[in-house]
Order: sequence, then C-alpha cells, then structure tokens
Amino acid sequence: MSETRTVTLDNRDEAVQLFGQRDAFLRMIRDTLAVRLIARGDTLQIEGNPETVDQADRVFQQLRTILQKQGQIQPEDVRTVLSVVQHGGERGGPQSLGVLDSGRFLRPRTDGQGRYVAAMREHDVVLAIGPAGTGKTYLAVAMAVTLLRQGTIKRVVLVRPAVEAGERLGFLPGDLQAKINPYLRPLFDALNDMMEPEQVKRYLENDVIEIAPLAYMRGRTLNQAVIILDEGQNTTVPQMKMFLTRMGHGSKIIVTGDITQVDLPRTTRSGLVDAAHRLRKIDKIGIVHLTEADIVRHPLVQRIVQAYEDEGAKKRS
Repeated sequence: MSETRTVTLDNRDEAVQLFGQRDAFLRMIRDTLAVRLIARGDTLQIEGNPETVDQADRVFQQLRTILQKQGQIQPEDVRTVLSVVQHGGERGGPQSLGVLDSGRFLRPRTDGQGRYVAAMREHDVVLAIGPAGTGKTYLAVAMAVTLLRQGTIKRVVLVRPAVEAGERLGFLPGDLQAKINPYLRPLFDALNDMMEPEQVKRYLENDVIEIAPLAYMRGRTLNQAVIILDEGQNTTVPQMKMFLTRMGHGSKIIVTGDITQVDLPRTTRSGLVDAAHRLRKIDKIGIVHLTEADIVRHPLVQRIVQAYEDEGAKKRS
C-alpha cells in the first residue's frame, strides 16, 4: 500500500535551505528512507509506504525547526535527524542511554530528545535550550551516569548558578550548604531516579559525583569528567566563559537552560543566550533547541507553556 503526503513550506527560501545545495539533502533523505520526493516550488510531495512517508515527514518537520532556530542546516543535522527518526532510542541504538538500577530502559521519548542525546554522544560541548519539561537536565544527568558506568569518565560534576526569581542566598536560613541545597535539588532528584540512594551517597562521599554552585568552579580544570551546568540562562557572560573553560582532557560539558526564563537583572545579558550565538559556527560544539513538542511531563505542561508564549507574543507585537 502506497501513501502520498504533501509538505507546504513557508516560502521558496526555506525550500532552498531545506533541500540543500543542488538538492543534496533531498537525495540523502530519499536514499536513506527509500521514499520518492517531488519538489515543486515551496511544496514537497512524499510518496512511499505509510511508515517511511511518516518518517520522512517527521524528518522535514525536525529540519524546519532546526532551520528556524539556527538559521541554517548542516549535513550533520540531516544525518542526525535521519538516525533519530529511524532508530529512535531503541536498545543499543545511537540514541539509547542504558538501563537504570530499577531495570527500566532509558530512551528519548521525542525526536528532539533523540537529537539531544545524539549531540551529547558526538560532541564534547553541548548547549541544550528549551522550555520546562523537555528533559534537558534529566537526559544530561542520564548521559553522565551512563558514561560513568561504562568507565569512559571518572567523575560527574553537576553545577547550578544560585540565582532564582526574586530570591537571594543571604535571605535563606542556615549555613552555606543549607542555602545552596534548594538550588541543587533537581539534580539530586535526577540522580536518585537513576541510582540507588546508597550508591548516590557513596559517590558523593568519594567525590565521584560532585554537586556545587557555579561560583565553586573558578580556577579549576576537570579531566575525564562530565560537567553539567543546569539553568545556564541565569549565568552572566563572564560566568559562562569561566565555566566553559573548566573542561580538561577527556571531558564533556553540557549546558542546559530555558532562555525564556532568565532571572538576571534586565540589563544583564544571559550567558547562555550569548554562548548560543557566539559559538554557533564552531565545529564540535552541539547546540540543540527543544520545543513544546518535546515536553514529556503532564500533558497540561505543554499547553501551559504554549499559553504563556502566546501571551508574550501578543505583548511584543
């Protein structure tokens, strides 16, 4: 049984970018998925069996998202999206993450998450930008734990800036450790979901896993480690530069954040926004944009995020 589906693009310029130079991307998609692609102006017709037509449609929608966020598409983007759509997070596949202590197999649940996991495997520096609920922090911690278990790295360092909406550390009760614990709670939660609490405790006591505020990173060089900066949108430009230069030999850096939720003073530029722009053309640095389609929390979260974005768009127009 054959199926035909038509993708309507915004304009001819989008089609040129999406199809690649001399239709190179079209040929790559056609040959990989064994579909027939017919391009006419700003429309694209996909023909083939229902499964491969659906895969091709998903590939083009993912590539359109990348083009919208990055302004261009690279051959590597096409290869990654094709791999994600074909193989997803199947066990042993390039986007799989492994088995948790509970016996549950951990895999990406959306195409965007699959691109994110692939980027973490392929690059030593990854910036993951997206709204709440898209799994940015959870998947980063999962990748770090996977590499730790495989013996690829020796340490996991989880970092957060101690900046939250309307709060200052000095107003919180207790000593410094008590003050910073609320900021690090999401990282503890992710760890405890992947490992037995006793093992997490042993790793913390032996410095195999370290959880620290961003200020503690200054002057350090970390080798054979995965270093994760959560809530990266709340760093300043100098702080982000300081953090990114902590990477030593055999290490990976992963920065996550939601650039619509910046809690810095209005006049202060977000270090994550700056880094995504400044580093976008550097090879071996992966910049992944997740969207509302990648939200995997309660279904209402996606609708809540969309409602706030719609309201923000009205105010800007």
